[in-house]
Amino acid sequence: MINQNNSPNPTKEVAIADDKNLMGIAQYLKDAQTGHKRSIPPLEQFTPKHCGTMDLKVKANGEWWHEGQLIKRQALIDLFSSVLWKEQGKFYLKTPVEQIEIEVEDEPLWVNQVGRVEIDGKNYLQLTTTTQDIVIVDAEHAIFMRDYVAHDGSVELRPYVHVRFGLNALIQRAAFFHLIEMGQLLENEQGDTILSLQSGDFYLQLGT
Repeated sequence: MINQNNSPNPTKEVAIADDKNLMGIAQYLKDAQTGHKRSIPPLEQFTPKHCGTMDLKVKANGEWWHEGQLIKRQALIDLFSSVLWKEQGKFYLKTPVEQIEIEVEDEPLWVNQVGRVEIDGKNYLQLTTTTQDIVIVDAEHAIFMRDYVAHDGSVELRPYVHVRFGLNALIQRAAFFHLIEMGQLLENEQGDTILSLQSGDFYLQLGT
């Protein structure tokens, strides 16, 4: 007769493994940090082993959830976002020793600030994410529009910018309105409204 009280609990074992993996990544980040300045590790140089999946989800509204619990500490989100990696359409947390798959509903980064910065006498668009990434808009870090399909099947045209390692950031609504104010709204031959933007010598047009 099997004693049900002593039988393994797969759900509990997975949760313990998730906690161990998350704490291991947090410890690596803590050890790798120098001073108070946020830095991105050279993830492209790491060749770790794949260590399965973790119950960590970045929702389409920018919230981070671990094992069904909302992560409220922004400092912790900032740390984990610095080791985000995308490979063959999947998202991971990546360190020198392990690469763990997580779930991302849309994109894991969000732009909430838009401004201009002068570099070598030229004005560039500068975007800042909620996790303190600074992106200078150019050909390699272009702004683009893409459809997002929600769980209810509705489709929304959203603006994004490429950040690094295949990762994009969603430009929040207030930040995008600021971009519109900084650019020019034009009309093409089909009568569609086009947003024209310039960053340095880089020009781009977005269908809105």
